[in-house]
Order: sequence, then structure tokens, then C-alpha cells
Amino acid sequence: MFGAEKDLDVKTSKYNALNFLPMNLFEQFQRLANAYFLFLLFLQLIPQISSLAWYTTVVPLMVVLSITAVKDAIDDMKRHKNDNQVNNRSVLVIVTEKWMNVQVGDIIKLENNQIVTADILLLSSSEPYSLTYIETAELDGQLNHQDSYSFFPGEVRCESPNNKLDKFTGILMYKGKNYLLNHDRLILRGCVIRNTDWCYGLVIFTGPDTKVMQNSGKSTFKRTHIDHLMNVLVLWIFLFLGSMCFLLAVGHYIWENNKGYYFQDYLPWEDYVTSSVFSATLIFWSYFIILNTMVPISLYVSVEIIRLGNSFYINWDQKMFYEPKNTPAQARTTTLNEELGQVKYVFSDKTGTLTQNIMIFNKCSINGMVYGMHHHDDLGHEKREKVDFSYNKLADPKFSFYDKTLVEAVKKGNHWVHLFFLSLSLCHTVISEEKVEGELVYQAQSPDEGALVTAARNFGFVFRSRTSETIMVVEMGKMRIYQLLAILDFNNVRKRMSVIVRTPENRILLFCKGADTILCKLLHPSCGSLKDITMDHLDDFASDGLRTLMVAYRELDSAFFQDWSKKHSEACLSLENRENKISIVYEEIERDLMLLGATAIEDKLQDGVPETILTLNKAKIKIWVLTGDKQETAVNIAYACNIFEDEMDEIFIVEDLQLCSLLPRNSFPRSNPL
Repeated sequence: MFGAEKDLDVKTSKYNALNFLPMNLFEQFQRLANAYFLFLLFLQLIPQISSLAWYTTVVPLMVVLSITAVKDAIDDMKRHKNDNQVNNRSVLVIVTEKWMNVQVGDIIKLENNQIVTADILLLSSSEPYSLTYIETAELDGQLNHQDSYSFFPGEVRCESPNNKLDKFTGILMYKGKNYLLNHDRLILRGCVIRNTDWCYGLVIFTGPDTKVMQNSGKSTFKRTHIDHLMNVLVLWIFLFLGSMCFLLAVGHYIWENNKGYYFQDYLPWEDYVTSSVFSATLIFWSYFIILNTMVPISLYVSVEIIRLGNSFYINWDQKMFYEPKNTPAQARTTTLNEELGQVKYVFSDKTGTLTQNIMIFNKCSINGMVYGMHHHDDLGHEKREKVDFSYNKLADPKFSFYDKTLVEAVKKGNHWVHLFFLSLSLCHTVISEEKVEGELVYQAQSPDEGALVTAARNFGFVFRSRTSETIMVVEMGKMRIYQLLAILDFNNVRKRMSVIVRTPENRILLFCKGADTILCKLLHPSCGSLKDITMDHLDDFASDGLRTLMVAYRELDSAFFQDWSKKHSEACLSLENRENKISIVYEEIERDLMLLGATAIEDKLQDGVPETILTLNKAKIKIWVLTGDKQETAVNIAYACNIFEDEMDEIFIVEDLQLCSLLPRNSFPRSNPL
């Protein structure tokens, strides 16, 4: 197994007992005023030009350096404290050990709610099928589950340490066979074990070799805009001081050359003074020392005290206290506080930041028909009568839907509606738990998947359980077991996921869901008219601020699938260029798809988002929101968040990514906010 075994403990601090003094002094002397007084100290050691005692410079310089050093030491001690808490957490490595002593290749035991501080490969767990649930809030704010292998001896060959959080390439060799290892089987440092009593893992990367620490980089000396401004001001003061000293030296030269030469009987030159020019040079440096009070070294002390006071104000601010978790604001460093007032841009994710990340199945389009539209009475009032799912004993009581026509289509046995919900119940990576008979709890990697599987469950296609080889679905009250042949994973490049299953009737079906911009290119030519209708529905959904996905399927020939399966296995076991090889194999089978329809999911805004953004706008702070939604969805949410305003005349849209051309468009009509 390839992996470094040095410096196993995690370090985020800047200093230690040996390097604190030289490193801190080096950082402090990057301030021009400090460097000036150090240079001045050396000048005062020359008796020919110094008219002041050396300690008149040493004392104030030492006071300034000491105050700043103490403040920096306190900040770094907090980092050391956090590092010690992480490194000294106990972990069972066959015998109880501390994280800082864990070696690459150790097999460790993790328990529920335990924080992981190394990158580990899952081997087994207390859950069925050796699944483990993890919280990756420090990485992406999600609650995910990881698959693992059974607990057995073997040899692991993997990539060298790198900073790619979503990628991992390796092979497990056991009894002459090779097994694929990817990032789905790796638990990264910073994750927390959830809903799992225990699990065993093989340590792959430790300390600075972990993927999170590879992304952190080295601690660097950061200077604020105020520091830069003070350096510029001090530089101008230096220039002014130098000009004054030069003018005084020139005046001294003129006087000595014209008048002073004749007064040597009363004001004789020192033995080392040989000419008026040399005397003027010495006078220049003498004035440079005498006028040192022009350089405001005390300004740095004042700024440091103000920063320290601001950090206390932040910690004590009642308006920044978060009552639900009893968490106050915390200034983790006292050197960058004033930068908060210099912020010009805020870059924000949408899902889970602006929105609640609670997905609700709202509408859908199946075979050209829209379901979920709200009906109105004769007076134009909206009718919101909740659909009764009492006929389905396994329905989720929390699920709500307001269009009875979809339930009627399901009960009538509409082929396309049944196939649509069957695809939603099969095409996912959700894990089902049933601790009480009939009460299903879904654990999903993303809220979108959970919402779609829950919708299929309520409409009669209940995902009941899964193994590594099968998926069990209750279809309209009848239990059916599908053989899981392959999962074609979702990623940000593919923007889709697929599953290949064998039905009880021995048919091989591929179900695919993903972004409409991608799936439209993969559809069979016969779906042209249905695609146009569905795209119109998707635009309507997006205009309402809903998250959309397109759903399609394909029936596969058995011989074709067997040939493709061999190529897939070869690509998965490749250590070099694995992702590109897998992508090419995926594209071979994800084509000529038959369109089933589209889904629309609602993700409501968090409380106070519009008011917060309005306040930021008043402070002249510009907001950028990153989202992968359709253009219409993004625009609608921008209006709902007050990022876009009604008085805006034009919106610029990137039409050509290669040419980076920005074309102005008329502002989009505002739909009802979320």
C-alpha cells in the first residue's frame, strides 16, 4: 500500500517553541516602521553620527514587538489546543490508541458519533450489508452513507496522497482477484459516524497526507488592507523624512563650505572629518536619527489594541448569538477582524445555504401529461385538497400531494405512469431501514433522491430494501425482486445516474435520471415530439423555482449487456486513467433512451434570507450565488431572494462559454416566489 508514514499528527498551528521567536520577528519586520527602527538602532551604534542613546530606540521597539508577539502567541495557542483535541482522541487499533499514533495500514474500530481524523477504507460495520452512515458536514453539509467490504485480509494498492476530495483510485487484491476501490468506500478526515454502532476501517492516509489537509495548504502570514495602507503611509513618511534630512545636509554643506571653514578656530572639525561633503554626510544620518519621532511606531500598537477589542466585541455580540444551538460568535484570530468591514463580494451556494435543503415532490410530467397543477374553483380561488393515500399501507404520512388525477392514473394501471414510478423506485442509492414493521425510514445521499423515492412509495411503488445484488420493491401491493446488475454513478460531469436491473420476467432494463440538458442528447430519435412537450413543462416548472430532472429508460439485449459488462469490469479495475475509461463505457450504454417524463421538486428558502440579502445590498456588498439549476429556476430564486429586483431592466447571460460572450437580455418575468 502506497502512503507516507511521517508526521502523523494533524497540525494547523503556525509556531512551536523553537521557531516562534524567529518566525514571529520575521513577520513583524515586514512592517516598514519596525524595519526602520531596527535600522535606526544600528545607526545609533555608530558614535560619529548618533546624538541619542541606543536604548531610546530599543525600549519602544521592544514594547511594540512584545505586545504583538504575545497576541500572536495567544492566537496560535488556540490552534495548538484544537490540534491536541483532534490528535489525542482515542481510537481502537486492536488496542486503544490515540489518533496521532495511528499508522498507515492499521485496522481501527470507530463507533457512533465518533469523529474520523484519518482517511480510512471501510471494511465492515454493524449495519446490514456492512453499510455505514457518515455526516460530512465539514466537507459538504450532507449526511451520506458509504458501502464497505467484509472484514477479511488482503492487499490494497492505491494512489498517492492528493487533494481531490471526490476521487480515489485503488484496488483490493484478495485470493488472486482484484476488487475496485473508489471514493464511495473511503471515509475522509472530518467526517462523523452516524446511525452506526460500530465499523472497522483500514487507515489509508494520515496526518498531512489526508485529503482535507492536502487542501488546507501551509499557514502563511496574512496582512490586512490596513497593514498595507500603514506600510504605504510609512513609506511616504520615509520619503519625506529623507527629503528633510537631505535638505538639512545640503544646508550644512553650504554653511560649512562658505562660513564654517573660517570658524574652525572656535568650532574645529573632528579628526575624522576631512571635508564639507563628509561632514554633510554625517549630518544627514544624524538628522535621520534625531527626527525618528516622525515615524509613528506607536500606531501599530494602537491598531493591535483596537483589533483585540474588536474581537471581544464580536464574541460578546448578542445579535450574533445562535440560540437553537447555544452558540456565540467566535473571533478565531485577532489579526483580520477589520477585513469584515472591507468585504465587497459574497459567494454563496444555494442548496442548504439559501434554501432549507428539505425537498418536496411538487409536480411531474409523464408521457406529455402534467400532474400536480393546482386547480381553481369558479371564483378563481385555488383548491388545495390533499390526496388521500390511505389505500397504501406503506405510504409516508408526511407526504402531501394535491392532484388526484395522478392517483387515478396509477389505480387505472397506466403503463407509462407505472414505468415512471418504477424508475424512481429503482434508480437511486437510497438505503431503507425498517426497525418497526411497515414503518420505512429512507437514508439518502441527497435530499432530492429521498424526495423522489418517497413520492414513488406513496403512489404505490415502495422501495422496501436492497442488497449489493438485489432491490426489493412492493408494486401496488405485490412484492417484486429486481437483480441489480450495475450502478452508473452520478458526478458533476455526467450530471446523471443510471441503474441496470434484471426484472423477474428476465428483461434487462436501464433506468436513467439526470439534467435535461444532458438526457436530451441521449434520447432515441422517436422521442422528438415528446421531448418538445416535456421541455415546455420543464421550463414551466423552472419558472416556478422548482428543481427539475428528466427520467428515461432503455431495454437492453442480453448479449449486448454481457459484452458491455466485460468492458465495464476492465475499466473499473484499471489503475491508470480509470475515470475516462469508465466514462467511455458508460456512454456506450446510455444512448437511445426512451423518455418517460420529468420531476419537479420544491426546496423552500430559509427564514430571513430575503431580508439578509437586502441588508447586504444596502451595505454595497455584491452577492453571487452558485447553482446548477436551470436558468429559469435560478432567475426565479434570485427574485425571491431579492438578489434581482423588479426595477432591473437587463440581465446578462453567458451564451457562449468558449467565447465568453455576454449578451444582454430583457429581464425575465417574475414568477411567484418560493
